[in-house]
Amino acid sequence: MWLVTLIGLAGTALAVALAGRRVLFLYKLAKSGQPAPDRVASVKRDPKGDVETQVVEVLGQKKLLKWTVAGLAHFFVMWAFILLITVYLEAYGALLLGLDFHIPLIGTWPVLGFIQDFIAIACALGLLTFAIIRIKDSPKRLDRKSRFKGSHTGGAWLILFMIFNVIWTLFFFRGASSALGNLPYKSGAFVSIGVGKLLHPLGHSTLEVLEKVGLLMHIGVALVFLVIVVNSKHLHIFLAPINVMFKRRPDGLGAAQPMMSDGKLLDFEEADPDEDVFGRGKIEDFTWKGFLDFATCTECGRCQSQCPAWNTGKPLSPKMLILELRDHAFAKAPYILAASDEERAKLPASVKAEAERPLVGGADVNGVIDPDVLWSCTNCGACVEQCPVDIEHIDHILDMRRFQVMIESSFPSEAGVMLKNLENKGNPWGMSEMKRLEWMEDLDFEVPVIEDAMPEDTEYLFWVGCAGALEDRAKKTTKAVAELLHIAGVKYAVLGPGEACTGDPARRLGMEFVFQMLAQQNVETLNEAGVKKIVATCPHCFNTLANEYPQLGGTYEVVHHSQLLAKLVDEGKLVPIMPINENITYHDPCFLGRHNKVYTQPRDIMAKVPGVKTQEMHRHKERGFCCGAGGARMWMEERIGKRINTERVDEALETNPDTVSTACPFCLVMLGDAINEKKNSGEAKESLEVVDISQLLIKSVKGEAPQEAVGAE
Repeated sequence: MWLVTLIGLAGTALAVALAGRRVLFLYKLAKSGQPAPDRVASVKRDPKGDVETQVVEVLGQKKLLKWTVAGLAHFFVMWAFILLITVYLEAYGALLLGLDFHIPLIGTWPVLGFIQDFIAIACALGLLTFAIIRIKDSPKRLDRKSRFKGSHTGGAWLILFMIFNVIWTLFFFRGASSALGNLPYKSGAFVSIGVGKLLHPLGHSTLEVLEKVGLLMHIGVALVFLVIVVNSKHLHIFLAPINVMFKRRPDGLGAAQPMMSDGKLLDFEEADPDEDVFGRGKIEDFTWKGFLDFATCTECGRCQSQCPAWNTGKPLSPKMLILELRDHAFAKAPYILAASDEERAKLPASVKAEAERPLVGGADVNGVIDPDVLWSCTNCGACVEQCPVDIEHIDHILDMRRFQVMIESSFPSEAGVMLKNLENKGNPWGMSEMKRLEWMEDLDFEVPVIEDAMPEDTEYLFWVGCAGALEDRAKKTTKAVAELLHIAGVKYAVLGPGEACTGDPARRLGMEFVFQMLAQQNVETLNEAGVKKIVATCPHCFNTLANEYPQLGGTYEVVHHSQLLAKLVDEGKLVPIMPINENITYHDPCFLGRHNKVYTQPRDIMAKVPGVKTQEMHRHKERGFCCGAGGARMWMEERIGKRINTERVDEALETNPDTVSTACPFCLVMLGDAINEKKNSGEAKESLEVVDISQLLIKSVKGEAPQEAVGAE
């Protein structure tokens, strides 16, 4: 037995040394990144929330279980890793203290033996499920449609093989132990005991050899597995709980993060582009949390399968973006970690070449990330929502955009017009500020306009937004909401010419300076007026006011019009009376749904309107599909692949709707344009229209037809 112990300990020491060396390398690489004090500052951490997140997302596998079969398989495999630690305690106990070792107190409890064997069998079934899924969804068979397209599938098969080896060696070792009477469980461990009965006829001496061989094999497989894991994408086994712990609360969506340099907020008045970090211009500019994201990626492709850009033929795959950044970081690591220029001079030419690669650039400069990848993103959040290990793709894309826009002045030319209009006129269309009042002209009641302070007894500031005030189709929503609030007796006022763009398009494009200019102007206006509560019809304005303005000293109670209207209907202050006998499908705006989790109120409003029959699109709520306007894409041409709004309307048409409803002016425009194209081609009926939910509600409440809906012409 001493020889078995010696071999086991020597193998353990070697494996731990190899794994430890890799872990040290990864730690040094991550530490070389920019600080991220907001991730660890005690004042910003929520210990209770951290524990709940670990329980729900890591132990409960909440996100993966949304994928039913694959999620359930992963649930059992993950729990096998946790519960079978007890088997390895027994194995090392047998190696060091004798083959009849058992864990103190609980080591002979039949229930523990049953749990060990059950989870091992469940794990084996999970492996079989994974194998079937990988064969069925093989990139070679499905090409672009496979979520595994671009993943390192060979490594995945190796991991499945190694886990299988853990399972069969477990039963081999425990079966021999059972046959010899050394297994701590006389009942409960049903598979191990069954294997023992099969092996028993081999005789005592043979079984003794098999038990020792099985013990070494079981330990050896785990040690080889350990070394493979820390050198592969399956590092997420250890890193996922850490990444989940340090994610942005509550889920990495909502607010775009402010620009940071060396762990501090970037002050544009004093910033120096030569010394401060403006976004991400090279891999070293990412924070340690960014490096953690890269190393945690499981290559599962769930983000890719939900990405509207990827699904419409664009080059952006959120998964591949993270993998390309990861691979570049690993390839450049010797250069990053070199202690001096002399050490760097001695590095291989391949490392030096990698170090010289631009982070963003086309094929002509061999950039790590192609510009078309960067500018295809709509910031819809589908990737972040679906990622089982909480990687924050949007943050990384936005930070790279910031460098391109603010330092390189490299971005789609048409977006430059939008930026100039924001700077000069305070709105993306470049219209006069006085036009912000024109939407009121046809109202039969007066809407108070704030000049200095909120009028007395006024509860809400109605944030009309640029689209709601200036875009003809969105004005219809504004008027409907204004009328509904008036009918319900809600006291509200507007800023009129005093309102400027929230800055969302500039920030999501990457022009943080313009965003801060507009945001600070608005915060000053709102604070001086004494605004406490705001209702907004645009989810982008809603998200910016509620989640991003607090970064600049503007903290308000912000609601979306769908939330307020649903509340007024529930309270009986708005009573839908006229039936609308239509089949209606609802489109979830990304910045209302995924970014702010407002799913029920728009649907509640439609449910209260008599006659309405709702039919969900196959991608809805948290899996809703973007209209294509987010991430400043509203002001960029869509030249690659299928138009995202066309794809979304194709999904809507599958429900055979009479009306498509939504709750966002951007979605209203994008879906309306696509519907009109479908009408012109004869693919959609002429009566099909897209309306805001407020238009449906006002029609039913007033008992009369609303103003002409988008797409009805």
